[in-house]
Amino acid sequence: MKKRILCLTLGLVLTFSQVVSVAASTRKEELQQQKAATESQLAEQEAVIDSLEEQKNQITSEISNLDAQLVDVMVEIEVLEGELEDKETQIAQTQEELAQAQEERDRQYEAMKVRIRYLYENGGGDAWAQLLLQGEDIGSILNQAEYVQKLYESDRNSLQEFADTVQQVSDLADQLDSEKAEMEEMQQAYADQQANLETQLAEKKATSSDYDAQISQAQSQASAYAALIEQQNAEIQQIEEEEKRAAEEAARKAAEEQARKEAEQQAAAQRAAQQAAEEEEETQQSSSSSSSKSNSNSGSSSTSSNSANSSSNSSSSSSSNSSSNSSSSSSSNSSSNSGSSSSSSSSNSSGSSSGSAAYNPTGQSVVNYACQFVGNPYVWGGTSLTNGADCSGFIMSVYAHFGVSLPHSSAAMRSVGVGVSYSEAMPGDIICYSGHVAIYMGGGAIVHASNAKDGIKISSNAAYRTILAVRRVL
Repeated sequence: MKKRILCLTLGLVLTFSQVVSVAASTRKEELQQQKAATESQLAEQEAVIDSLEEQKNQITSEISNLDAQLVDVMVEIEVLEGELEDKETQIAQTQEELAQAQEERDRQYEAMKVRIRYLYENGGGDAWAQLLLQGEDIGSILNQAEYVQKLYESDRNSLQEFADTVQQVSDLADQLDSEKAEMEEMQQAYADQQANLETQLAEKKATSSDYDAQISQAQSQASAYAALIEQQNAEIQQIEEEEKRAAEEAARKAAEEQARKEAEQQAAAQRAAQQAAEEEEETQQSSSSSSSKSNSNSGSSSTSSNSANSSSNSSSSSSSNSSSNSSSSSSSNSSSNSGSSSSSSSSNSSGSSSGSAAYNPTGQSVVNYACQFVGNPYVWGGTSLTNGADCSGFIMSVYAHFGVSLPHSSAAMRSVGVGVSYSEAMPGDIICYSGHVAIYMGGGAIVHASNAKDGIKISSNAAYRTILAVRRVL
């Protein structure tokens, strides 16, 4: 009765454990499905963040270009303003010179008018003739004529010279006025261009701020997804630990049950052996008593009976020993086979692990080729290994050298090739972060196009940021 109660209790415990295990397994499957959906949402959100960051970086690049153009325009305006100041000084000086030339011209003109009026007032229309005839001889007349000619030419040359000076000064003033007007037009054009650039900058900065807000919102959503994944992982881990404990408890109870059964079988065997020994002893005593009372024929019969009993006992003992040897041999063979199987499984597992960490010469060639460009510049959106590339453009161009086509996107590179764990990463594998990618060199180091300040460089710690994926494309 006690045995039946114990079996029933054990059965109820096992049944309850199975029900709990099934419920835990169902919950685990639900969590894994929810986790997969959350990871998909997280990947989509990260792709959105990458896209927004690319657009923001594009806007930032445009803002930088506009800033550079605005600086150039402002420098040009400043230079032009200096030139205008110099030109106004020149114009003022030229106007002074023009006024002085005009005054000198007027003075010369008035002096000539006075001299001519004097000649005509004293000599009338024959003033020049009288001036010539005042000479006493031909030589003095000729000298007088030469004097008159020189006087005439001097007056005429002086008048022409001042007239030319006045004209030159006037032309220079016109030229300076024209240059000033041209500079003023350029100054206005630069002012309009500056206003236009400032308007574009304001619009671009507003767009950039909008991208910042969208990126912040997307990052908050991604953080929420990441937190949810962490929570789901913790619950899955808890369920797995409970399953492990349940399995260990079931194995312990099964071992206890097996030990109990073996103990009962051993006790039953001992009882049977003891009972057989007691029966044999009773038979021997009974046979001895019959032998003392019987005659010689009876003694002969008793001898025959004892011989038969001895044969029977010998057969029983032989059978018991044979059964014991068979059980021992079976147990020994089972143990040997189990050990052999365990050794074979361990050997296969070790061989598989060794195969997954094998050296990849082609991946090392990729690393060696990529390291040739360390120190070259980082350029957003660039793909040139010498003139500048961004993180995904750098990896795309390196692998293109080996005939492998990759997308120019850090988010898209998380889906290329096959995925491996970071512990299994080999030289040439692509380490994927959020919005960034790098080439694994081995020993925890990476080579990558880092940023505009550092350019293409080697970093000793590949896990300096959260690693989202490791992709093998060779």
